Amino acid sequence: MLIEFSIENFLSFKEKVTFTMEASSDKKLESNFVNIGEDKILKSTAIYGANASGKSNLFKVLGLVNSMISQSNFIDPNSLLPIIPFKLNKKTINEPSSFEIKFILNNIKYLYGFKADSKSIYSEYLYYYPKGKQVKIFVRENIDKYTFNIEDNKILNDIKNKNTTNKFFLSTATNWNFEKTKPAYDFLTQKIGVVFSKEQIDNYSYKMYSNDLDGGLKQLALNFLKKADFNITGYSVNEERMTEETLNSFPDQVKSLFPVGSLTYKISTKHNIENEEFELNIGEESLGTQNIFSLIPVIRDILLNGKVLIIDEIDKSLHPILVKYIIEIFNDNEINKNNSQLIFNTHDTNILDLELLRRDQIWFTEKNSINGSSNIYPLDDFSVRNTENVEKGYLLGRYGAVPFIDENINPFEK
Repeated sequence: MLIEFSIENFLSFKEKVTFTMEASSDKKLESNFVNIGEDKILKSTAIYGANASGKSNLFKVLGLVNSMISQSNFIDPNSLLPIIPFKLNKKTINEPSSFEIKFILNNIKYLYGFKADSKSIYSEYLYYYPKGKQVKIFVRENIDKYTFNIEDNKILNDIKNKNTTNKFFLSTATNWNFEKTKPAYDFLTQKIGVVFSKEQIDNYSYKMYSNDLDGGLKQLALNFLKKADFNITGYSVNEERMTEETLNSFPDQVKSLFPVGSLTYKISTKHNIENEEFELNIGEESLGTQNIFSLIPVIRDILLNGKVLIIDEIDKSLHPILVKYIIEIFNDNEINKNNSQLIFNTHDTNILDLELLRRDQIWFTEKNSINGSSNIYPLDDFSVRNTENVEKGYLLGRYGAVPFIDENINPFEK
Protein backbone atom coordinates (compact mmCIF):
# COMPACT_ATOMS: atom_id res chain seq x y z
CA MET A 1 0.00 0.00 0.00
CA LEU A 2 1.07 3.55 -0.67
CA ILE A 3 1.76 5.47 2.54
CA GLU A 4 2.97 8.83 1.21
CA PHE A 5 5.05 10.59 -1.39
CA SER A 6 6.87 13.92 -1.52
CA ILE A 7 7.90 16.18 -4.41
CA GLU A 8 10.16 19.20 -4.64
CA ASN A 9 10.94 21.34 -7.69
CA PHE A 10 8.89 19.39 -10.24
CA LEU A 11 6.42 20.91 -12.72
CA SER A 12 4.22 23.31 -10.69
CA PHE A 13 5.61 22.20 -7.30
CA LYS A 14 8.42 24.53 -6.21
CA GLU A 15 8.70 23.86 -2.48
CA LYS A 16 8.60 20.38 -0.97
CA VAL A 17 5.06 19.05 -0.58
CA THR A 18 3.92 15.75 0.89
CA PHE A 19 0.75 13.81 0.10
CA THR A 20 -0.08 11.10 2.62
CA MET A 21 -2.47 8.16 2.83
CA GLU A 22 -1.84 7.80 6.57
CA ALA A 23 -5.09 7.95 8.50
CA SER A 24 -5.52 10.35 11.40
CA SER A 25 -6.67 9.32 14.88
CA ASP A 26 -10.30 9.92 13.83
CA LYS A 27 -12.30 6.73 14.43
CA LYS A 28 -15.10 7.59 12.01
CA LEU A 29 -15.69 5.34 8.95
CA GLU A 30 -13.30 2.64 10.15
CA SER A 31 -13.82 0.57 6.99
CA ASN A 32 -12.13 3.39 5.02
CA PHE A 33 -8.69 2.54 6.41
CA VAL A 34 -6.70 -0.58 7.20
CA ASN A 35 -4.31 -1.33 10.08
CA ILE A 36 -0.95 -2.81 9.08
CA GLY A 37 1.26 -3.13 12.12
CA GLU A 38 1.39 0.30 13.69
CA ASP A 39 0.25 2.03 10.50
CA LYS A 40 -3.30 3.12 9.67
CA ILE A 41 -3.54 3.55 5.90
CA LEU A 42 -6.44 4.99 3.92
CA LYS A 43 -8.02 3.01 1.09
CA SER A 44 -9.19 6.01 -0.94
CA THR A 45 -8.56 9.73 -1.28
CA ALA A 46 -10.19 12.54 -3.28
CA ILE A 47 -8.32 15.64 -4.43
CA TYR A 48 -10.02 18.95 -5.29
CA GLY A 49 -8.71 22.19 -6.73
CA ALA A 50 -9.17 24.82 -9.40
CA ASN A 51 -8.03 24.22 -12.96
CA ALA A 52 -4.23 24.52 -13.33
CA SER A 53 -3.77 24.23 -9.54
CA GLY A 54 -1.58 21.12 -9.77
CA LYS A 55 -4.03 18.20 -9.40
CA SER A 56 -2.87 16.36 -12.51
CA ASN A 57 0.79 17.23 -11.87
CA LEU A 58 0.54 15.41 -8.55
CA PHE A 59 -0.38 12.25 -10.44
CA LYS A 60 2.23 12.78 -13.14
CA VAL A 61 4.87 12.31 -10.45
CA LEU A 62 3.89 8.70 -9.78
CA GLY A 63 3.37 7.96 -13.47
CA LEU A 64 6.81 9.37 -14.22
CA VAL A 65 8.53 7.40 -11.44
CA ASN A 66 6.81 4.24 -12.67
CA SER A 67 7.89 4.70 -16.30
CA MET A 68 11.45 5.90 -15.57
CA ILE A 69 12.24 2.97 -13.28
CA SER A 70 10.58 0.48 -15.66
CA GLN A 71 12.61 1.72 -18.63
CA SER A 72 15.86 2.48 -16.81
CA ASN A 73 17.60 -0.73 -17.86
CA PHE A 74 16.86 -0.09 -21.53
CA ILE A 75 17.88 3.55 -22.01
CA ASP A 76 21.04 4.75 -23.68
CA PRO A 77 23.69 6.23 -21.33
CA ASN A 78 23.31 9.56 -23.16
CA SER A 79 19.49 9.64 -23.02
CA LEU A 80 17.80 12.47 -21.15
CA LEU A 81 15.41 11.80 -18.29
CA PRO A 82 11.89 13.32 -18.61
CA ILE A 83 12.26 15.46 -15.49
CA ILE A 84 10.93 19.02 -15.67
CA PRO A 85 11.77 21.42 -12.81
CA PHE A 86 9.67 24.36 -11.65
CA LYS A 87 10.25 26.87 -14.45
CA LEU A 88 8.79 30.05 -12.97
CA ASN A 89 11.91 30.76 -10.95
CA LYS A 90 15.42 31.52 -12.25
CA LYS A 91 17.03 29.47 -9.49
CA THR A 92 14.90 26.30 -9.50
CA ILE A 93 14.92 25.98 -13.27
CA ASN A 94 18.59 24.97 -13.06
CA GLU A 95 18.27 22.73 -10.01
CA PRO A 96 17.41 19.01 -9.76
CA SER A 97 14.01 17.71 -8.69
CA SER A 98 13.49 15.53 -5.61
CA PHE A 99 11.10 12.62 -5.12
CA GLU A 100 10.42 10.33 -2.16
CA ILE A 101 7.87 7.56 -1.72
CA LYS A 102 6.97 5.42 1.29
CA PHE A 103 4.97 2.21 0.93
CA ILE A 104 4.23 -1.19 2.48
CA LEU A 105 4.59 -4.48 0.64
CA ASN A 106 4.14 -7.90 2.28
CA ASN A 107 3.83 -6.16 5.66
CA ILE A 108 7.29 -4.56 5.30
CA LYS A 109 7.68 -0.80 5.01
CA TYR A 110 10.01 0.71 2.37
CA LEU A 111 11.36 4.22 1.78
CA TYR A 112 12.72 5.11 -1.65
CA GLY A 113 13.86 8.48 -2.98
CA PHE A 114 16.08 10.23 -5.49
CA LYS A 115 17.22 13.65 -6.70
CA ALA A 116 17.74 14.12 -10.44
CA ASP A 117 17.55 16.41 -13.43
CA SER A 118 17.28 15.49 -17.12
CA LYS A 119 20.97 14.52 -17.34
CA SER A 120 21.91 12.79 -14.08
CA ILE A 121 20.67 11.09 -10.95
CA TYR A 122 22.53 12.91 -8.18
CA SER A 123 21.33 10.89 -5.22
CA GLU A 124 19.21 7.80 -4.63
CA TYR A 125 18.40 5.71 -1.59
CA LEU A 126 16.38 2.71 -0.47
CA TYR A 127 15.64 1.70 3.13
CA TYR A 128 13.35 -0.95 4.55
CA TYR A 129 11.98 -1.81 7.98
CA PRO A 130 12.00 -5.64 8.31
CA LYS A 131 11.48 -5.53 12.09
CA GLY A 132 10.11 -2.01 12.43
CA LYS A 133 13.62 -0.51 12.48
CA GLN A 134 15.14 1.31 9.51
CA VAL A 135 17.79 -0.70 7.61
CA LYS A 136 19.81 0.67 4.70
CA ILE A 137 19.76 -1.28 1.44
CA PHE A 138 21.74 1.29 -0.54
CA VAL A 139 22.56 4.98 -0.56
CA ARG A 140 23.89 6.78 -3.64
CA GLU A 141 25.36 10.30 -3.41
CA ASN A 142 27.24 12.64 -5.76
CA ILE A 143 26.03 10.61 -8.76
CA ASP A 144 28.32 7.59 -8.34
CA LYS A 145 29.31 7.33 -4.66
CA TYR A 146 27.56 4.34 -3.04
CA THR A 147 27.34 2.85 0.46
CA PHE A 148 25.86 -0.54 1.33
CA ASN A 149 25.48 -2.86 4.29
CA ILE A 150 28.59 -4.97 4.99
CA GLU A 151 26.91 -8.24 4.02
CA ASP A 152 25.89 -6.79 0.62
CA ASN A 153 29.14 -4.98 -0.17
CA LYS A 154 30.64 -7.54 -2.51
CA ILE A 155 27.64 -8.12 -4.76
CA LEU A 156 26.52 -4.46 -4.85
CA ASN A 157 30.03 -3.15 -5.51
CA ASP A 158 30.08 -5.35 -8.60
CA ILE A 159 26.63 -4.14 -9.67
CA LYS A 160 27.37 -0.44 -9.18
CA ASN A 161 30.06 -0.65 -11.88
CA LYS A 162 27.31 -1.60 -14.34
CA ASN A 163 25.24 1.49 -13.55
CA THR A 164 25.43 4.86 -15.37
CA THR A 165 24.74 8.45 -14.34
CA ASN A 166 21.23 8.45 -15.84
CA LYS A 167 20.17 4.98 -14.67
CA PHE A 168 18.42 4.16 -11.42
CA PHE A 169 20.45 1.85 -9.21
CA LEU A 170 17.18 0.35 -7.98
CA SER A 171 16.53 -0.90 -11.53
CA THR A 172 20.10 -1.98 -12.20
CA ALA A 173 20.43 -3.96 -8.97
CA THR A 174 17.08 -5.68 -9.54
CA ASN A 175 18.04 -6.48 -13.13
CA TRP A 176 21.15 -8.24 -11.77
CA ASN A 177 18.99 -10.33 -9.43
CA PHE A 178 19.68 -8.58 -6.14
CA GLU A 179 16.74 -9.81 -4.05
CA LYS A 180 16.52 -6.96 -1.53
CA THR A 181 15.69 -4.34 -4.18
CA LYS A 182 13.16 -6.50 -6.04
CA PRO A 183 10.10 -5.81 -3.77
CA ALA A 184 10.58 -2.04 -4.09
CA TYR A 185 11.12 -2.31 -7.84
CA ASP A 186 8.02 -4.48 -8.22
CA PHE A 187 5.84 -2.10 -6.21
CA LEU A 188 6.93 1.02 -8.11
CA THR A 189 6.64 -0.59 -11.55
CA GLN A 190 3.73 -3.02 -11.15
CA LYS A 191 1.57 -1.97 -8.22
CA ILE A 192 0.82 1.63 -9.24
CA GLY A 193 -1.53 2.35 -12.15
CA VAL A 194 -2.07 5.95 -13.27
CA VAL A 195 -4.99 6.65 -15.63
CA PHE A 196 -5.17 9.99 -17.42
CA SER A 197 -7.66 9.08 -20.17
CA LYS A 198 -9.97 6.35 -21.45
CA GLU A 199 -7.79 5.93 -24.54
CA GLN A 200 -4.83 5.12 -22.30
CA ILE A 201 -6.49 1.97 -20.96
CA ASP A 202 -8.69 0.84 -23.86
CA ASN A 203 -6.32 -1.72 -25.40
CA TYR A 204 -5.32 -3.01 -21.95
CA SER A 205 -8.98 -3.49 -21.00
CA TYR A 206 -10.06 -4.94 -24.33
CA LYS A 207 -7.24 -7.48 -24.16
CA MET A 208 -8.42 -8.55 -20.69
CA TYR A 209 -11.97 -8.94 -22.00
CA SER A 210 -10.69 -10.97 -24.95
CA ASN A 211 -8.57 -13.26 -22.70
CA ASP A 212 -11.36 -13.85 -20.17
CA LEU A 213 -11.34 -17.63 -20.61
CA ASP A 214 -13.11 -18.55 -17.36
CA GLY A 215 -15.80 -15.88 -17.72
CA GLY A 216 -15.01 -14.32 -14.35
CA LEU A 217 -14.55 -10.85 -15.81
CA LYS A 218 -17.71 -11.14 -17.91
CA GLN A 219 -19.82 -12.04 -14.90
CA LEU A 220 -18.43 -9.08 -12.94
CA ALA A 221 -18.79 -6.68 -15.90
CA LEU A 222 -22.44 -7.59 -16.58
CA ASN A 223 -23.31 -7.36 -12.88
CA PHE A 224 -21.52 -3.99 -12.65
CA LEU A 225 -23.27 -2.64 -15.77
CA LYS A 226 -26.62 -3.91 -14.54
CA LYS A 227 -26.17 -2.29 -11.12
CA ALA A 228 -25.17 0.96 -12.86
CA ASP A 229 -28.38 0.77 -14.94
CA PHE A 230 -26.69 0.72 -18.36
CA ASN A 231 -29.27 -1.67 -19.87
CA ILE A 232 -26.53 -3.92 -21.29
CA THR A 233 -27.33 -7.65 -21.17
CA GLY A 234 -24.21 -8.92 -22.95
CA TYR A 235 -21.17 -8.01 -25.00
CA SER A 236 -18.57 -9.50 -27.31
CA VAL A 237 -14.91 -8.56 -27.73
CA ASN A 238 -13.10 -10.03 -30.72
CA GLU A 239 -9.49 -9.56 -31.80
CA GLU A 240 -8.93 -8.48 -35.40
CA ARG A 241 -5.93 -7.61 -37.52
CA MET A 242 -5.94 -4.26 -39.27
CA THR A 243 -6.43 -4.68 -43.01
CA GLU A 244 -5.50 -2.21 -45.71
CA GLU A 245 -9.16 -1.89 -46.65
CA THR A 246 -10.17 -0.97 -43.11
CA LEU A 247 -7.22 1.38 -42.73
CA ASN A 248 -8.23 3.29 -45.86
CA SER A 249 -11.52 4.18 -44.18
CA PHE A 250 -9.66 6.01 -41.39
CA PRO A 251 -8.74 9.72 -41.49
CA ASP A 252 -5.17 10.35 -42.70
CA GLN A 253 -4.06 11.75 -39.34
CA VAL A 254 -4.71 8.45 -37.54
CA LYS A 255 -3.58 5.96 -40.17
CA SER A 256 -0.01 5.96 -38.87
CA LEU A 257 -1.25 4.79 -35.47
CA PHE A 258 -2.64 1.53 -36.87
CA PRO A 259 -0.25 -0.14 -39.32
CA VAL A 260 -1.54 -2.99 -41.46
CA GLY A 261 -1.50 -6.22 -39.43
CA SER A 262 -1.70 -4.50 -36.03
CA LEU A 263 -4.06 -5.94 -33.43
CA THR A 264 -7.39 -4.20 -32.98
CA TYR A 265 -10.62 -5.10 -31.20
CA LYS A 266 -14.20 -5.25 -32.42
CA ILE A 267 -16.56 -4.65 -29.51
CA SER A 268 -20.32 -4.82 -29.48
CA THR A 269 -22.88 -4.56 -26.68
CA LYS A 270 -26.24 -6.30 -26.46
CA HIS A 271 -29.48 -4.75 -25.31
CA ASN A 272 -32.78 -6.49 -24.59
CA ILE A 273 -35.66 -4.18 -25.52
CA GLU A 274 -39.22 -5.49 -25.22
CA ASN A 275 -37.98 -9.10 -25.37
CA GLU A 276 -35.93 -8.46 -28.51
CA GLU A 277 -32.12 -8.37 -28.58
CA PHE A 278 -30.31 -5.52 -30.30
CA GLU A 279 -26.60 -5.02 -30.87
CA LEU A 280 -24.58 -1.79 -30.86
CA ASN A 281 -20.97 -1.06 -31.69
CA ILE A 282 -19.14 0.24 -28.60
CA GLY A 283 -18.59 3.54 -30.43
CA GLU A 284 -22.37 3.99 -30.59
CA GLU A 285 -22.68 3.84 -26.82
CA SER A 286 -22.53 6.98 -24.68
CA LEU A 287 -19.13 8.22 -23.58
CA GLY A 288 -20.05 7.36 -20.00
CA THR A 289 -20.82 3.75 -20.99
CA GLN A 290 -17.54 3.50 -22.92
CA ASN A 291 -15.61 4.88 -19.94
CA ILE A 292 -17.05 2.50 -17.38
CA PHE A 293 -16.70 -0.45 -19.78
CA SER A 294 -12.97 0.32 -20.03
CA LEU A 295 -12.62 0.85 -16.27
CA ILE A 296 -14.22 -2.42 -15.12
CA PRO A 297 -11.25 -4.72 -16.01
CA VAL A 298 -8.84 -2.19 -14.47
CA ILE A 299 -10.81 -2.05 -11.20
CA ARG A 300 -10.97 -5.86 -11.10
CA ASP A 301 -7.20 -6.17 -11.64
CA ILE A 302 -6.49 -3.56 -8.95
CA LEU A 303 -8.75 -5.29 -6.42
CA LEU A 304 -7.47 -8.81 -7.14
CA ASN A 305 -3.80 -7.85 -6.92
CA GLY A 306 -3.70 -5.25 -4.15
CA LYS A 307 -2.62 -2.37 -6.38
CA VAL A 308 -2.96 1.42 -6.26
CA LEU A 309 -5.31 2.96 -8.85
CA ILE A 310 -4.82 6.66 -9.59
CA ILE A 311 -7.42 8.33 -11.82
CA ASP A 312 -7.26 11.84 -13.23
CA GLU A 313 -10.77 13.36 -13.41
CA ILE A 314 -12.70 10.29 -12.29
CA ASP A 315 -16.00 12.11 -12.87
CA LYS A 316 -15.33 12.56 -16.61
CA SER A 317 -18.57 11.43 -18.31
CA LEU A 318 -19.60 9.45 -15.22
CA HIS A 319 -22.65 10.24 -13.10
CA PRO A 320 -21.87 11.26 -9.49
CA ILE A 321 -23.80 8.25 -8.15
CA LEU A 322 -21.60 5.91 -10.18
CA VAL A 323 -18.43 7.66 -8.94
CA LYS A 324 -19.73 7.30 -5.38
CA TYR A 325 -20.28 3.58 -5.97
CA ILE A 326 -16.68 3.10 -7.18
CA ILE A 327 -15.42 4.83 -4.01
CA GLU A 328 -17.63 2.60 -1.87
CA ILE A 329 -16.18 -0.49 -3.57
CA PHE A 330 -12.65 0.42 -2.41
CA ASN A 331 -13.86 1.26 1.10
CA ASP A 332 -15.78 -2.03 1.40
CA ASN A 333 -13.94 -4.68 3.45
CA GLU A 334 -15.88 -7.52 1.84
CA ILE A 335 -14.98 -6.44 -1.71
CA ASN A 336 -11.55 -4.88 -1.20
CA LYS A 337 -9.90 -7.83 0.53
CA ASN A 338 -6.34 -7.14 -0.69
CA ASN A 339 -5.96 -3.57 0.61
CA SER A 340 -6.14 -1.93 -2.81
CA GLN A 341 -6.24 1.87 -2.95
CA LEU A 342 -8.02 4.48 -5.05
CA ILE A 343 -6.65 8.02 -5.43
CA PHE A 344 -8.45 10.43 -7.74
CA ASN A 345 -9.04 14.07 -8.49
CA THR A 346 -12.39 15.54 -9.38
CA HIS A 347 -14.55 18.66 -9.62
CA ASP A 348 -17.64 16.73 -8.49
CA THR A 349 -18.56 18.35 -5.18
CA ASN A 350 -21.32 15.80 -4.47
CA ILE A 351 -18.58 13.50 -3.14
CA LEU A 352 -17.68 16.04 -0.44
CA ASP A 353 -19.75 14.10 2.05
CA LEU A 354 -18.40 13.14 5.47
CA GLU A 355 -20.67 10.09 5.45
CA LEU A 356 -18.68 8.81 2.45
CA LEU A 357 -15.16 10.14 3.06
CA ARG A 358 -13.28 11.03 6.23
CA ARG A 359 -11.68 14.45 6.66
CA ASP A 360 -8.23 12.93 6.05
CA GLN A 361 -9.47 11.48 2.74
CA ILE A 362 -10.22 14.89 1.23
CA TRP A 363 -7.30 16.92 -0.13
CA PHE A 364 -6.94 20.24 -1.94
CA THR A 365 -4.47 21.72 -4.41
CA GLU A 366 -4.00 25.46 -4.67
CA LYS A 367 -1.72 27.60 -6.78
CA ASN A 368 0.14 30.54 -5.25
CA SER A 369 -0.99 33.63 -7.17
CA ILE A 370 2.33 35.40 -6.54
CA ASN A 371 4.97 32.83 -7.54
CA GLY A 372 2.81 30.34 -9.50
CA SER A 373 3.73 27.29 -7.39
CA SER A 374 1.30 24.58 -6.25
CA ASN A 375 0.58 23.45 -2.71
CA ILE A 376 -1.44 20.52 -1.33
CA TYR A 377 -3.18 20.13 2.02
CA PRO A 378 -5.94 17.99 3.59
CA LEU A 379 -9.34 19.00 4.92
CA ASP A 380 -7.99 17.74 8.24
CA ASP A 381 -5.97 20.98 8.49
CA PHE A 382 -9.24 22.80 9.20
CA SER A 383 -11.50 22.60 12.23
CA VAL A 384 -14.37 20.80 10.54
CA ARG A 385 -17.22 19.20 12.50
CA ASN A 386 -18.50 15.80 11.38
CA THR A 387 -21.93 17.39 10.84
CA GLU A 388 -20.58 20.23 8.67
CA ASN A 389 -21.71 20.64 5.05
CA VAL A 390 -18.27 20.32 3.45
CA GLU A 391 -19.59 20.72 -0.10
CA LYS A 392 -21.16 24.08 0.74
CA GLY A 393 -18.07 25.19 2.64
CA TYR A 394 -15.80 24.30 -0.29
CA LEU A 395 -17.95 26.16 -2.85
CA LEU A 396 -17.94 29.20 -0.55
CA GLY A 397 -14.13 29.13 -0.58
CA ARG A 398 -13.83 28.23 3.10
CA TYR A 399 -10.97 25.78 2.41
CA GLY A 400 -9.43 27.58 -0.56
CA ALA A 401 -8.61 25.59 -3.73
CA VAL A 402 -11.35 27.27 -5.79
CA PRO A 403 -10.90 29.56 -8.81
CA PHE A 404 -10.84 33.30 -8.17
CA ILE A 405 -13.06 35.21 -10.58
CA ASP A 406 -11.93 38.84 -10.92
CA GLU A 407 -15.12 40.88 -11.15
CA ASN A 408 -13.14 43.90 -12.39
CA ILE A 409 -12.17 42.21 -15.65
CA ASN A 410 -14.63 41.88 -18.54
CA PRO A 411 -13.04 39.61 -21.18
CA PHE A 412 -15.71 40.67 -23.73
CA GLU A 413 -15.03 44.35 -23.32
CA LYS A 414 -13.16 45.97 -26.21
